[in-house]
Amino acid sequence: MAPAASAGKPQAQSRGRRGRPKAPVTPIHLTMLGGMNEIGKNITLFEYGDDAFLIDCGMAFPDEEMLGVDIVLPDFTYVEKNRDRIKGIVLTHGHEDHIGGLPYLLGRVNLPLYGTRLTLALVESKLREHGLSGKVKLNVVEPGDTVRFGKISVEFINVNHSIPDAVALGIHTPIGNVVHTGDFKIDTTPILGKMIDLARFGELGKEGVLALMADSTNAERPGYTPSERVVGESFANLFRKAENKRIIIATFSSNIHRIQQIIDA
Repeated sequence: MAPAASAGKPQAQSRGRRGRPKAPVTPIHLTMLGGMNEIGKNITLFEYGDDAFLIDCGMAFPDEEMLGVDIVLPDFTYVEKNRDRIKGIVLTHGHEDHIGGLPYLLGRVNLPLYGTRLTLALVESKLREHGLSGKVKLNVVEPGDTVRFGKISVEFINVNHSIPDAVALGIHTPIGNVVHTGDFKIDTTPILGKMIDLARFGELGKEGVLALMADSTNAERPGYTPSERVVGESFANLFRKAENKRIIIATFSSNIHRIQQIIDA
């Protein structure tokens, strides 16, 4: 079974001032079906009472010793067993480790998807490859939008990442808030769009947060991550030095900001 956690008070009856029993508190259950202490397979199940939804559904690339294996997927058994309670899948951004497993899950369990325009465009391409185009409901959202799953509401918050249209999630329940950052960086001069909405994170902090689920890749490294614009300046300098010469550049195809800077340079 994947690691699970609970937030909120336990379901034990307590008594009020006049001795009357209070209604038991429904806890939040978080089950990490992948992505814990590993790069890839990011998928989390959020449950509150009879309402539940998934956050992302990624894949991982095989290790060197996994001969003959093309991709590694999360275990979808629990999702299949609880499909009637799961209201949809919320996507934070369009990288493979967050959306690469979708065609394999949606071929078994048909759930609506919620994501930003670029994220869903990348998903649609994958669904088309697997013969699922037009069979899955795609719901486009923008930062500031909110969707409801029963007693749960999910707020989309703008963040910066190496791919555009990335969002964090403010998850609101009757017993409190949970924040899921998705993959993010703090970039005050992003190539495209607005900088991370630190003001909204501050507001949520003042409201009170039961649990913070945060991207921690390279968090142990000291210092800070420079803005993506620094890379653009380096490209311009290198291109000037290589005038009238062939230039070969390696980068991830999903690093759209960097590709744009290569074109601009």
